[in-house]
Amino acid sequence: MNRRTFLQQAASSAAALSLTACTPRKPILAAAPQAPPLPPYDPVPPIYPIRAHEDRLFRITVCLRPFRPQGPRLDTEQVAGKLVVHNYGHGGSGWSLSWGSSTIAVQKALSNGDRDIAVIGCGALGLTSAILAQRAGARVTIYAKQRPPEVRSARATGSWTPDSRIAFTKDAPPTFAAQWEQMARASWSMYQSYLGLPGNPIEYSDRYVLSGDLGAPIPIPTPQPTSPRPELGFARYEHLIADITPHLEELPPCSHPFPVQHCHRTTSLQFNVADYSRQLLNDFYIAGGKIETVEFHTPSDLITLPQKAIIHCTGYGAKALFNDASIVPVRGQIGWLIPQPEVNYGFYYQQLNILARRDGIVVQSSEQGEASGWNDDNETPDRAESERAVRRLAALYARMKPPVTHA
Repeated sequence: MNRRTFLQQAASSAAALSLTACTPRKPILAAAPQAPPLPPYDPVPPIYPIRAHEDRLFRITVCLRPFRPQGPRLDTEQVAGKLVVHNYGHGGSGWSLSWGSSTIAVQKALSNGDRDIAVIGCGALGLTSAILAQRAGARVTIYAKQRPPEVRSARATGSWTPDSRIAFTKDAPPTFAAQWEQMARASWSMYQSYLGLPGNPIEYSDRYVLSGDLGAPIPIPTPQPTSPRPELGFARYEHLIADITPHLEELPPCSHPFPVQHCHRTTSLQFNVADYSRQLLNDFYIAGGKIETVEFHTPSDLITLPQKAIIHCTGYGAKALFNDASIVPVRGQIGWLIPQPEVNYGFYYQQLNILARRDGIVVQSSEQGEASGWNDDNETPDRAESERAVRRLAALYARMKPPVTHA
């Protein structure tokens, strides 16, 4: 046998062994048709494991999403002779829709010619309302009990989720879908202007949706609900903006290290909330804005403000301030693992939401699905919940193939 024949046979044997090694273990579910191979210019980058250890949880935060069945409140009313424009109740879509929603609110606040504007609240909606009012030529003062990082919206996951718990299908008015699309597109457009800034306040990252375990996952017991899960009919609108967001693609076997039958990939925006909030505050201050620390208890307290036009952005705080019984709290807890610079992706797996941010790795569990946290106003962190989520994450990585690096 000459050298060339030997090398050809060796290469063929190696290829066969490689295919055998790459063949996934027999799946629990019936095998679906294989996805077509990825083009050579679109490989899966190295997926480095997260160091999923309970002692690496350096923080646990809780946020109450202010959900309204009919969608965000953007109407106006007269209070003590002042025009109050409401801008709250966005559920899990506050950051995602903030620029578009605030555009609507600012237009209403400026409609009677006032150029001295008060903004109540210093979270996602308050800051974007204030900046947009400044850009329209107004003098703006923010009045708030807290400011970042103490505000509730500073505890958000940081994902682009414009229709997350935004309304109930049965309660949203007929015009809301068009208004939602307007807000989503305006926000999306504004976020593109924050890409590439120092600190990466806004950036894109790959996300994976995992399903169909291969092998036997390590069981992680979760508490059983004390009452039946409510049937929640959240509205879905993301199909209306399908032209501006990458679609999910199914990855072929062996192109990724996850021990699952199905792995889909997309690319999405993420908000590095700590730096993004700082960027918004700096923009507001540079434009001459002022923040005064004030706590309001009733609408009549607004009479003390010198401004005649007010944009009200207190989020869940509106439930008490304006006695808005339509607001339902949806509790969301995040366990924060120490950041790893080499981990730059996110994924969804068995009601586990993972997102690597610059300020920490988000580990968020939804043990009861979409009903998790429903009508729960408890803001006390539950460490046991986050530890269960980290153990589930560790169980996944324990069954993963080592990351493949590309030359």
